[in-house]
Amino acid sequence: MIGMNSYLNAYVDRRMQAIVEEWDLANRADLSDLTLRLDALEREIPGLKTFEKSAADKLTELETRAGKLKKRA
Repeated sequence: MIGMNSYLNAYVDRRMQAIVEEWDLANRADLSDLTLRLDALEREIPGLKTFEKSAADKLTELETRAGKLKKRA
């Protein structure tokens, strides 16, 4: 069994970069600025909520106009 463990360890060592990419794993470089990236995302949330509300209002307005146009036809 020791031979199999050595073989598997060597394989993983050789293929580690491909495994990280294929499985979409995080590495130290990805995690080094994680808190900064999370802070940036949290700062964007209020603006996205405003956009979502604006888009929903515009969609409601367009649906109302489309309904009026259907009644005319």
